[in-house]
Amino acid sequence: MSAVVSVGVGPLSIADVVAVARHGARVEIEPESLAEVARSRAVIEQLADDPVPHYGVSTGFGALATKHIPLASRAQLQRSLVRSHAAGSGPEVEREVVRALMLLRISTLATGRTGIRVEVLETYVGMLNAGITPVVREYGSLGCSGDLAPLAHCALALMGEGEVRDASGELLATAVAFAAAGLTPVELREKEGLALINGTDGMLGMLCLAITDLTELAKFADITAAMSVEGLLGTDDVFAADLHELRPQQGQALSAQNLRNLLKGSEIRESHRDPAACTRVQDAYSLRCSPQVAGGVRDTIAHARTVADAELASAIDNPVVTKDGRVQSNGNFHGAPVAYVLDFLAIVTADLASISERRTDRFLDVSRSNGLPPFLADDPGVDSGHMIAQYTQAAIVSELKRLASPASVDSIPSSAMQEDHVSMGWSAARKLRRAVDGLRRVLAIELLTAARGIQLREPLRPGPATAAVIAALPGIGMPGSDRFLSPEIERAVEFVASGAALAAAEGVTGALR
Repeated sequence: MSAVVSVGVGPLSIADVVAVARHGARVEIEPESLAEVARSRAVIEQLADDPVPHYGVSTGFGALATKHIPLASRAQLQRSLVRSHAAGSGPEVEREVVRALMLLRISTLATGRTGIRVEVLETYVGMLNAGITPVVREYGSLGCSGDLAPLAHCALALMGEGEVRDASGELLATAVAFAAAGLTPVELREKEGLALINGTDGMLGMLCLAITDLTELAKFADITAAMSVEGLLGTDDVFAADLHELRPQQGQALSAQNLRNLLKGSEIRESHRDPAACTRVQDAYSLRCSPQVAGGVRDTIAHARTVADAELASAIDNPVVTKDGRVQSNGNFHGAPVAYVLDFLAIVTADLASISERRTDRFLDVSRSNGLPPFLADDPGVDSGHMIAQYTQAAIVSELKRLASPASVDSIPSSAMQEDHVSMGWSAARKLRRAVDGLRRVLAIELLTAARGIQLREPLRPGPATAAVIAALPGIGMPGSDRFLSPEIERAVEFVASGAALAAAEGVTGALR
């Protein structure tokens, strides 16, 4: 991944967003972009002296848009806009989310459609590259007129006000952090305050991060499903390619292919392939229908990616400076397209976790585990095995079902009924972040449980791919008497989050899809 992301008049990619937000890549502005920014600023300068009111240039905002602002008060207008809109409350938003938000606002500013000055854009880039992260609070955005409060907190820092965290994470007054980084705060002029806050950048940034994480977790869900099929003496016959060709859903076919590759060479599977030795006609849905669920998740992610790519190619502001020089009000700041897919992803995240929990539960029930001890306990009754690990899964899955309730169907009017329908896209993004974390934990617990179940099948060996995952799993020993399980679960969660679990499997199978 490149250490530098170039921002111009064209779109960023999801990978660009992740590189800057999560991995600290630097940002450079393309010369063509700087020229376009200067050109559109000239349009705003021409309107500044016009006695005819122009929204965002010489008027108030929102429900106050009919009030004409005299020239002498317009710098104060911009300062007041940012200060009043930086009204967030609650816990600090994660650093990677704020950095994504900042990059995406920079990207829109760099299109030349917002009318800001070049020095404003360059200072914003300097703040991001210095690792200065404004303190953004969790509550404040309704997802219409953009993510106003979160973006206003960043704009406040650009003015040298408010609080930030420096590259080391220390909380500082913005003026102190700017001085240490050699940055000069900007004094906003006509239109600039509005241009800095009127975008869908927060919800879009969280969408990009979620798409990246869910793409990897969908692959890992195939790994845990394969391990559960092995450990529960399930069949891989149902993953045959010709069966999935009968229902040509793209994601389903990819998941089934992964499962075939992951189960290849499994002694456990071969041990019960003979129909005379295995009387079960078919496996439970949580095993047999895994590709249908995980495949549907993939297709939903693909749809979300299409929406994200379109949004990444957008210039969101109100008003905008059009290519032919008009300054035009519009409604592109409404977050509905992004909010819908954020909610859709929360639904499939909950369901992928739900089917994982059902597979885990089968390992623990002596009537359904095909010969494994109750709860995978060493001495059932004395030991409880993975009984409560499944409780933890169940608690998370229950939470994910609540988080799957859509935010985008809600709307609450604001700004004296001028902004009478809002998207709640920021809220949809916040709950999706929590859901993604929950899914990762549920899959990590299935990994631990399936690994123990497979180990209890010895001397039969699992397939090379799943064996590689078990061998790489940190801090796991052979099944034995009960021990403090929470640290093992947390190590497994980190094993998944770091990508090491997926890498272990792909070291055998090649790239999973």
